[in-house]
Amino acid sequence: MTDIRLAPALADAFPGTRIAVVTATGLRGHEEWPATAAALAELERQLADGTWQPADETDPRIEAWHTAYRSFGTNPRRIRPSVDALGRRFAKKGTLPRINPAVDSYNSASVRHGLPAGAFDLDRVTGGIDIRYADGTEEFTPLGEPDTVENPKPGEIIYTDTSGVLTRHWNHRDAHRTRVTEDSTHVAFVLETLQAVRDGDLLETAASELRDLLAPHAEGTAVDYLDPGRSSVSV
Repeated sequence: MTDIRLAPALADAFPGTRIAVVTATGLRGHEEWPATAAALAELERQLADGTWQPADETDPRIEAWHTAYRSFGTNPRRIRPSVDALGRRFAKKGTLPRINPAVDSYNSASVRHGLPAGAFDLDRVTGGIDIRYADGTEEFTPLGEPDTVENPKPGEIIYTDTSGVLTRHWNHRDAHRTRVTEDSTHVAFVLETLQAVRDGDLLETAASELRDLLAPHAEGTAVDYLDPGRSSVSV
């Protein structure tokens, strides 16, 4: 089991934080995932015919993340929250990226509901996962750049395990080591909000939709929630 922990200082600074952790075991990433393909195609159709638009920085869901980024010294218009970057790319290109079925599934849930999402291959995680402020000594190797090593700024919010940083700037970019591929079989997906009172139902809907996409291609799935009242879950 892997413990995922929300640091007390972070819970105090962002009391509206709530994180859905959707865990899948026995994932089969090499088979066809028709429901995920259909979900992406439907979003693209709605964008094309003008019946739906991804949330942008004028939306309260994205605006809250911009405010949070500024609070820990990150310019959100240069280093954007993941859902903001994905939505902007989608609005510009008219299509969502196809990476692999598991990643495509959480991208679909993220952009549909305007919530940041990410995932970690738990077989590549060492020790537990802490969501906390960085002290600046940690090391991060960005996704797709296996020969690059960065150090987060002191005070930046990170996901980290005992071997290094898993996500910089809270949810801007994932690490190469724990990336989810077609071969990943034990994965923790996260969906996040900073406004649990306002967006709690939306978070639960997104987590349920993601679980529904994963379940036909997994031996088991589960959903847990992290917030200031429950600051640790085991997955």
